[in-house]
Amino acid sequence: MTNIRKIIIAAALAALCVILPMAFHAIPNAGILISPMHIPAFIAGLTIGPFYGLIVGILGPFLSSILTGMPAFSYMPQMMIELAAYAFFAGIFMKVIHTYNYMADLYISLVLSMIAGRAVAGICRALVFSSGSYSFNAWLASYFASTWPAIIIQLAVIPAIVFALEKARLIEKRY
Repeated sequence: MTNIRKIIIAAALAALCVILPMAFHAIPNAGILISPMHIPAFIAGLTIGPFYGLIVGILGPFLSSILTGMPAFSYMPQMMIELAAYAFFAGIFMKVIHTYNYMADLYISLVLSMIAGRAVAGICRALVFSSGSYSFNAWLASYFASTWPAIIIQLAVIPAIVFALEKARLIEKRY
């Protein structure tokens, strides 16, 4: 895939980071329950690699915060780190995991990047954003217990979207 094509896909996914939250935030608590901005970030990492995924993960929350106020400007740096980590790790795992089963590659990469991204976000929150007042239990509650609906939605939707993009030949065929 050419760099121009990757840039175009990255721009479209960054735009989705602005549009999806606007659509879902009309539903009460949908931001936490669905985490709509996470979906384009994961798709970026899985489809266009760690570098462009990282860019989408950084730009998505920044643009959304500037244009719509979501996330709040004070929370935006945390979201940028979290989404950048998700996308970066998704891209790395897709590069190194080769089971010769595309759906297995997608699911393994997605689950591992969910764990790695949550670890990075928790470490950053503990050391920088909530230094001294952030515990392991708070991390479990904020990144797993309260977000389990989003995790299930992401596991159901993201591999299906990536698979559909490949079938439509919008991204490169893996095998």
